Amino acid sequence: MPSLDKPGGALTTTNVKWRFPSTHPEGRKFVVGSAAITLFAFLLGWGILGWLLLGLTIWVFAFFRDPIRTTPRGDNFIVAPADGLITMIAKVPPPRELAGADGLPDAEYTRVSIFMSVFDVHVNRSPVSGHVRKVAYVPGKFVNADLDKASEENERQNIVVETATGLRIGFTQIAGLVARRILTFVREGDLVDAGERVGLIRFGSRVDVYLPAGTGPRVLLGQRTIAGETVIAEYGVQPELVGFSQ
Repeated sequence: MPSLDKPGGALTTTNVKWRFPSTHPEGRKFVVGSAAITLFAFLLGWGILGWLLLGLTIWVFAFFRDPIRTTPRGDNFIVAPADGLITMIAKVPPPRELAGADGLPDAEYTRVSIFMSVFDVHVNRSPVSGHVRKVAYVPGKFVNADLDKASEENERQNIVVETATGLRIGFTQIAGLVARRILTFVREGDLVDAGERVGLIRFGSRVDVYLPAGTGPRVLLGQRTIAGETVIAEYGVQPELVGFSQ
């Protein structure tokens, strides 16, 4: 079937086949452990418990799935760092952990919050290409990640990526009510590509993206995003979007 897989969006007739998603290496020990306990339950003749544990094993495998994503290319594109639901869009100052000489300038930003349920893919990806200028971990609480105060009270990991043009985009991995571990795969100074895997949050959480002044979101409240694929904004563009749920 046709696909846009060449620079400049040239239409091709390359066939794209569905591929079964692999398990992220960070989740393999959980899958193996759950499968081992399930097998042990069946060997002991605990049929009902074994079937329940089998369901749990399938869910753990699904939670840590790591599908391949195709990231749109564009100098000004800002792509979603997480799979999930757009639950909040608000004008806010930058978090103090993201501000500073190596972080975001002191200005007003549009914060786009993406809530990840326990059924979403939890591998997070970089919204832009560039150098990682700041990585700041903050210990905290584990209140519901769907609440506004989670961005200031919960355990979180803040990351700032600076593009080749000097644009800095900040985003924050936030632990939720169930999440208990934020994993980050990048360090300050690393070069990342847009859509590249940069972290993972175990068992339900949220990611906030901070859009600079003059840049409006291309997504709506209630819309679902796909990490590394959904273009949530284009730098310097203020789209006039309307929509409705159906």
